[in-house]
Amino acid sequence: MVEVFKTNVENSIQAKLLLKTISKNFPDYKTNFDLEDCDKVLRMETLNNQIQSSEIINLINDAGFEVSILPDDLNGSPKISNEYSKSLAS
Repeated sequence: MVEVFKTNVENSIQAKLLLKTISKNFPDYKTNFDLEDCDKVLRMETLNNQIQSSEIINLINDAGFEVSILPDDLNGSPKISNEYSKSLAS
């Protein structure tokens, strides 16, 4: 199971602190941030369970950050940036 979240995390220090907190509370989850993405993406993956999205959102909100689930596009494909999709077209 994979879930992708939009956040307002701005730097690697904040990301590392959140990753440590998430890891402590959800040790079976593989997590990472893409701070280069305009949505400051938090990606979570687990093989054992479904992602507990509401608990993750509460945990991150309690740490003082905004977070929301990043929806897939209408075709069911993950969202990709315009620059990436332009490079695929050429």
